Amino acid sequence: MQTDIDPRSLIGRRALDRDGTKIGTVDEVYLDDATGTPEWAAVRTGLFTRDAFVPLEPSELVDDALRVPYKKSLIRDAPDFGVGRHLSPEQELQLYHHYGMDVPTAADGGGGGPRDFGEMASGDQRPDNNG
Repeated sequence: MQTDIDPRSLIGRRALDRDGTKIGTVDEVYLDDATGTPEWAAVRTGLFTRDAFVPLEPSELVDDALRVPYKKSLIRDAPDFGVGRHLSPEQELQLYHHYGMDVPTAADGGGGGPRDFGEMASGDQRPDNNG
């Protein structure tokens, strides 16, 4: 994704799947804790007001919408963690596996790995109620 875009500007944008079908609206953006780079977006799908997490890399902005390079059905089936809290390392691993993505390492420029991801772009730090 373009690195010069303010992640907060993504909130409220339409999100489209790889075929251009509307998935929903970007509800939250989650940043890499170490680098501040946007990593995940929670997209409000409208299906029972559920949020689906989608990777921002290799997504792109197209005509003022976030285009996610996955099928709508895969996105709909993504693990549901709710929004408003820091993603745990285990949750992020589930997302990487769900999308068939390689887990970043420090050598990849991905901070220190999955445990370094998850802060919301709004700066909110809500408690993780998972233990």
